[in-house]
Amino acid sequence: MNLHDQMLTLARQAKAASRELALLTTDEKDRCLVAMAAALEKNAVAIQTANQVDMEAGAEAGLSQAMLDRLKLDSKRIAGMANGLREVAALPDPVGRVLDERIRPNGLRLRKISTPMGVVVIIYESRPNVTADAAGLCFKAGSATILRGGKEALNSNQEIARWLLEAGRSALPAFPQHAIQVVPTADRQAIPELLSLTQYIDLCMPRGGEGLIRAVADCSKVPVIKHYKGVCHVFVDDSADLTMAESIALNAKVQRPAVCNAMETLLVHAAIAPTFLPSLAAKMASKHVELRAEPTALNLLQNVPAYAGTARLRAAQEQDFFTEYNDYILNVRVVPDLRTAIDHINHYGSAHSDTIVTANETNARKFLSEVDSAAVYWNASTRFTDGGEFGMGAEIGISTDKVGARGPMGLEELTTYKWQGFGSGQIRT
Repeated sequence: MNLHDQMLTLARQAKAASRELALLTTDEKDRCLVAMAAALEKNAVAIQTANQVDMEAGAEAGLSQAMLDRLKLDSKRIAGMANGLREVAALPDPVGRVLDERIRPNGLRLRKISTPMGVVVIIYESRPNVTADAAGLCFKAGSATILRGGKEALNSNQEIARWLLEAGRSALPAFPQHAIQVVPTADRQAIPELLSLTQYIDLCMPRGGEGLIRAVADCSKVPVIKHYKGVCHVFVDDSADLTMAESIALNAKVQRPAVCNAMETLLVHAAIAPTFLPSLAAKMASKHVELRAEPTALNLLQNVPAYAGTARLRAAQEQDFFTEYNDYILNVRVVPDLRTAIDHINHYGSAHSDTIVTANETNARKFLSEVDSAAVYWNASTRFTDGGEFGMGAEIGISTDKVGARGPMGLEELTTYKWQGFGSGQIRT
């Protein structure tokens, strides 16, 4: 079977499964999700064994330490996948909600109700936990999923999907056979082939680096919900609690630097920069963070012992402020005021997640109002832009689009709607 026929078969199977999924009750879907969670925990050793094959191949291929961290599945992350599925099961069913209801002067009653999306393609890199998160969310939302992970995680993704499907079939005899499918080839041409099948595929969500997302958006003939990159900022205002600001900045940068909601640029008010920057830099140095600083910040940081005269501190270039590093690299800029910080973020940022640390409520509200991003925070880390942290259970991705969903995409964002009309013989004149 050639690649086109292979993708066509996957898409047709998914469309048929989506029709069956739409008929399942909330209780049936939840029963399957709980069984899937238990299956991941029960078969954690088999999943980790498959993941180890991917980890060894990734290390041999020269993946960075940050990317290997994204790829790794330990017992904690497998438990996290299972808990995510249980959280999704506990959430209200997003399908069948009445969104609007009205009666026209002629007596025609109209009702707008939420319905499943249909067939959703998820394209992602490295992080195999996305396999369970995406499959679980789409399943609860009544949609079939076609998962296309990166070649570096193929064994992990297939193993996770295998146990999800086996658990679903065991829990429910009517479980649609092709509700969850993994593209079985690493051939890059599979993506444009799959995303040309507009009669079967309803939506695509790419998750990964900017190069992947742009490539998917450029080749797709089906709607794509996306964020190109996560250039996230922390602005430390002149009235900030500096202990709090250090904690937030460290968390935003080093807790998991390879994810899209990690901070890439730190902005510091000039009034506190001489005190704050050297103290924070000493802590960043302990985490082996490379700093790229504009002239004012560079002058302050050159006297920090851990950075003085080292290659880990250098002058920032214009392009650096547009860059998502996904690594232990941080841009630093000293700004004279809030206005400059907001303008910097709106110019260099990616409309993903940005935060202000301040005790000044007026400044905070101005920042929240004027920073044009999907998620903006006051005195909290950018790392909270996540479906689980937002109480959505798992998430299928983050959107910075303005048409359709924006921010973390949970169950409600995975549904569409239809209008139902109830008449008594009305005709239009």
